[in-house]
Amino acid sequence: MSRVPAARMGVFVRLAGRATLLGLMLDVGALAQPRTTGQFEPKSGRPGKDVEWVPTPQVLVEKMLDLAHVTSRDYVIDLGSGDGRTVIAAARRGARAHGIEFDPDMVALSERNAAGEGLGGRATFARADLFKSDLSRATVITMFLLPQINLDLRPKLLNLKPGTRIVSNTWDMEEWEADGTVEAGADNATWRRAYLWIVPARVDGKWRLQRAQLVLKQQFQVVSGTLTSGTDRTPVTEGRLRGDLIEFNVGSLHYNGRVSGTVMEGTTSGSASAPWRATRIG
Repeated sequence: MSRVPAARMGVFVRLAGRATLLGLMLDVGALAQPRTTGQFEPKSGRPGKDVEWVPTPQVLVEKMLDLAHVTSRDYVIDLGSGDGRTVIAAARRGARAHGIEFDPDMVALSERNAAGEGLGGRATFARADLFKSDLSRATVITMFLLPQINLDLRPKLLNLKPGTRIVSNTWDMEEWEADGTVEAGADNATWRRAYLWIVPARVDGKWRLQRAQLVLKQQFQVVSGTLTSGTDRTPVTEGRLRGDLIEFNVGSLHYNGRVSGTVMEGTTSGSASAPWRATRIG
């Protein structure tokens, strides 16, 4: 993802209750505006707890939800929900959605917007600190935050249930590479790219695989290691996790399986096809 040159940085803008560091001129008229009752209508650049607020274009909101494959089976949490547009869009798809926002006026506006669309029971909001909030119910997390805040949140996000989908507008997670990206809008649009990560299961450590020992090293969703059988040591190559799904190669065999706590099991393909099962031993 291209970064804004340092000479152009220095203006703090805000979406969803947290900071976004940019030095760009926005065509605010092109952004979708929420339906309001006239009681309170925030303007782009509204001062907040930390910085100013800028809404996400509705087209990118929808693209972000598409990227995460949000359905009625999901529970979506939007970190820094602003005027509630992402929560409301997820609720329109049948999902249960919850917004975490620090600005009480924005929370009240979001609740009115959701009630106005008849989504009050499916779209909820809370005035809260995203770092102190319980995210464990989420199957999908959406956010538009500063790069440093993404990194500060990263340990908490990686601790969520394997398979939880994380979608971020504009900012990445540095060495935690994205599992997918999407773009929306014209090539010169300010907000046009979003990133998807799928929380990987934890497999780093020692496993007993039949009569052999499997030692895995994990860097986010990338897996490497060795399989030791007697005096033979064979590298584990092309290992990858997608949530609780794992695949890797050992010699001519390709392993596919699922991780469930201290057990991995699946089938092999290649020179031979057979079931396999590994149990964590360290």
